[in-house]
Amino acid sequence: MKSAIKIIFGVGLLAVFVWTLYFLYQKNQEVPVVYETESPEFRTIIKKSVATGSVVPRNETFIKSQISGIVQQVYVKAGDEVKVGDLIAKVKVIPDMVSLNNAENRVNRAEISLANAKLDYDRNKTLADQQVISQAEFQPFELSRKQALEELNAAEDALAIIKEGVSKKAGNTSNTLIKSTVKGMVLDVPVEEGFNVIEANNFNDGTTIASVADMENLIFEGMIDESEVEKLQLGMELIMNIGAIENHDFKANLEYISPKGITEDGAIKFEIEAAVDIDTSFFIRAGYSANADVVLERKDNVLSINENLIKFEENKTTVEVEVGLQKYEEREIKTGLSDGIFIEILDGISKDDKLKIPQD
Repeated sequence: MKSAIKIIFGVGLLAVFVWTLYFLYQKNQEVPVVYETESPEFRTIIKKSVATGSVVPRNETFIKSQISGIVQQVYVKAGDEVKVGDLIAKVKVIPDMVSLNNAENRVNRAEISLANAKLDYDRNKTLADQQVISQAEFQPFELSRKQALEELNAAEDALAIIKEGVSKKAGNTSNTLIKSTVKGMVLDVPVEEGFNVIEANNFNDGTTIASVADMENLIFEGMIDESEVEKLQLGMELIMNIGAIENHDFKANLEYISPKGITEDGAIKFEIEAAVDIDTSFFIRAGYSANADVVLERKDNVLSINENLIKFEENKTTVEVEVGLQKYEEREIKTGLSDGIFIEILDGISKDDKLKIPQD
């Protein structure tokens, strides 16, 4: 009995030992590497340079007040469409007290002069009608009355301009009524009712009442690095991406390259401008940030592969082509245009070849 137990124990111990050896052997075996493959494809390759900037109206007009005063009423808000002559705001004149006093005194003097001239005119008119005096002697009195009347009208107009900003002769024309000088969209109204405004003159730009721009005539304004600027030519196509409008490309045409660079973030950059092709499906707001890809070279529908499949050596460029199950041979290729991700294949492989994808 004891001999049977010893035999069983020995067999069990041997089995455990053999299993342990097998487990350690299996654990040390290397897992065979299985490489994935990728075939060349026909695609469009675009070599481009990136410019950063924003989309702005080509022309933004600032409507300014022609008189100083207080904004009495605002008739538009940002986003409204206006035409030439549409009313933007009304300004109430706050007259200068010295000028107002002088203008009132002028009116008073003109009234006194007119009253005196009319008195002389009426007295001598009677004498002329009775032929006591000749028409030649009467004529100076008639001229004096007309001059006095004209002076009173001029004095009253001057007073009205100082008090109201408009003369009686002007009719509906008034500097107090601020009107749009261009057609477009109101982008900003920086004033409100009760704001003080200053007139535009040779020494002061004046207070902006509103800014108006044609939102169907937009340009991309951006900066491009000095290392790329010599590759640009007027008329080049730009592919523009607007941050606020996802998954859509806009086209633009390069129309200006600055002849002078500026320092920005420690690097020399040059300003460029491009006319944006408007897509009526989207509303582009002034000031949207944008990136523009300047198309330096483009090839459509060419055989290409991902650049990470290629080995770049000193004298040759090669890829590994599958020739059997997980068997590969190195093959030299000729390449063309690259966009930094995909590269054109000129010779060496076909679209039916399977290329080994290197593992990291």
